[in-house]
Order: sequence, then C-alpha cells, then structure tokens
Amino acid sequence: MSENKTLAASVRDRGGKGAARAARREGRVPAVIYGGKEEPVSIAIEERVLNKLLSSGGFFSTMLAIDAGGKIENALPRDVQFHPVTDRAMHVDFLRLGKNATIAVEIPVHFINEEDSPGLKRGGVLNIVRHTVEVNAPATSIPDSIEIDVSSYDIGDSIHISAVALPEGVAPTITDRDFTVATIAAPSAVKSAEDEEAEAAEAAEAAAAAEGEEGGDEGGED
Repeated sequence: MSENKTLAASVRDRGGKGAARAARREGRVPAVIYGGKEEPVSIAIEERVLNKLLSSGGFFSTMLAIDAGGKIENALPRDVQFHPVTDRAMHVDFLRLGKNATIAVEIPVHFINEEDSPGLKRGGVLNIVRHTVEVNAPATSIPDSIEIDVSSYDIGDSIHISAVALPEGVAPTITDRDFTVATIAAPSAVKSAEDEEAEAAEAAEAAAAAEGEEGGDEGGED
C-alpha cells in the first residue's frame, strides 16, 4: 500500500494571479485543497519538495497529510498544471478526504514470474492491454501497484480482471464486463503444433512427388 507522506505547506491569504506569481518567485508552487464538504484552502508548497514527490512515482495514488499552517489535511493529488515550455509545475489540486473515504484511482499493473510462464518460455509475447487499472480503493490504503502472476499462462491465454487478486477493499470501477488486462500472444516465429504438422506433411508429399518424377524420367530413357 502507498505510504502516507507528510507535506508541509503555507496558507495563502490572497488568491489570484498576482499572489500565485509571487509564490513562484519565492520558489513555491501555489495549490488548493478542496472537497470534503469544507471550504477550499489556498496553499503554497516548496517547489523542490513537490518535484521530489513527482519524480518518485505514484504521485496521484499517494495519500498526503498536508500540514497547512498547523492544520493537517488528508488529501490526494488530483491534478498538476505544468508550464507549456519549461514543464515547471505551476499549480496543484488536492482532493480532501476523510478517514473512511473511498476514491477512484489509476493503479499501475506489474507482472511477475514471467520466467516461469510456459507461453513466454516458448517465445510468446506478453501483450499488455492495460498498463493501469482504475479501482475504487480506501483512501487510507491505496495500493502502490497491482501484481499479476503469469506463471501459469500459455500462448493464446488471456488474463481477465476476474483472475487478478486485488487487495481487500479494492475493486475495479468497471463492473459491467470482465475486461482483459493482458494476453500471451504468439509471434510470427512461433508456430502451433498443428501448423508444424501440416508443414511436415506438405514437405513429405513434395518430397514423394519429386522422387516419383525422378523415377519416371529414368524409366523413360533408351
């Protein structure tokens, strides 16, 4: 599960573009905490701290305990606006969450035990249909990733979400179908047993026909 992290922030008394520009000049990124049936709170966070969080991965599935002027706000990052030229973070939106809140989040999918998969051993290819899966998860225990064991899958097999072991309290947001997460596909170089048998039979027939033609030519000589 994602570890809840503490993020220090200062409360911004003034909103608007002027105050936001002033915060950026001081090396801080303006942000807002909203939701939870409470008034939005305008804050600013250190740019270097934010950049560290962004580069560590899993930013949008990490529950943060934001210390906003001495008041702790449990929130989840929902959006980051970047400068179109410099890619510098310009603004962050945080969604305030209660203890028992459930949130829809995109969770990355990781595949394990690929070296034990019969299909991959035979030269098959892991075709990933979904690199992330959107799930409803408790705000206080959002999984870092979803692990899928492919050790029992062969060429031609599909891995559906129903076969994936999800953590307790976590469920896919798509409920009307058993969607495919990945398949074990056969590359053009890998042939099925039926194809190999058919090709062997064709080769044998061709060889027999060639021998017959040679025998006929020899018998026709004077």
